[in-house]
Amino acid sequence: MEEIFRAVEWATRAHRGQVRKGSGVPYIVHPLGVARILIEHQCAEKIAIAGLLHDVVEDTEFSLCDIEANFGAEVAALVEAASEPNRAAEWEERKEHTIRYLETAPQEALWVVCADKLDNARSLCDDQERLGPALWSRFNRPKIQQAWYYNALVEVLGRRMQRGEAAHLHARLAAVVQQVFVGV
Repeated sequence: MEEIFRAVEWATRAHRGQVRKGSGVPYIVHPLGVARILIEHQCAEKIAIAGLLHDVVEDTEFSLCDIEANFGAEVAALVEAASEPNRAAEWEERKEHTIRYLETAPQEALWVVCADKLDNARSLCDDQERLGPALWSRFNRPKIQQAWYYNALVEVLGRRMQRGEAAHLHARLAAVVQQVFVGV
């Protein structure tokens, strides 16, 4: 458990000063939420650590090499699996890449991605309740495109996460996505 606490401190330093899009909530709340989901589903420590660090490469100055040096090759590989490889690409291209990748991704990576999307979907649900349709102005793509992406994730993860705790995690994601995007 000591490694988890070290990863919390490391992720907090990496995301210092960042806030969630449009909310003012410190960004670190999201990776902590992802790690919590993974811990609650009895994932191995390395998976929970990858959940804590999953946005570090995309959103901070730190690299996969930094993660590997601090937390090992397995954690770095899981973070890489949960990261978009080309942040300069168009939104649609990045999201289509993620969906294709998940068709063959290692099972441990599916856990990180599913927990990430569940935490994001919960935030969307809460914000939609508070803000209504104005929520979607925060994003570069409208609600209908966000719905396409989340529903495609639910579909591919559902095919790959069919047993035990994995199926339970997927079912939680599917329920929240349905709630957020009902009628779309």
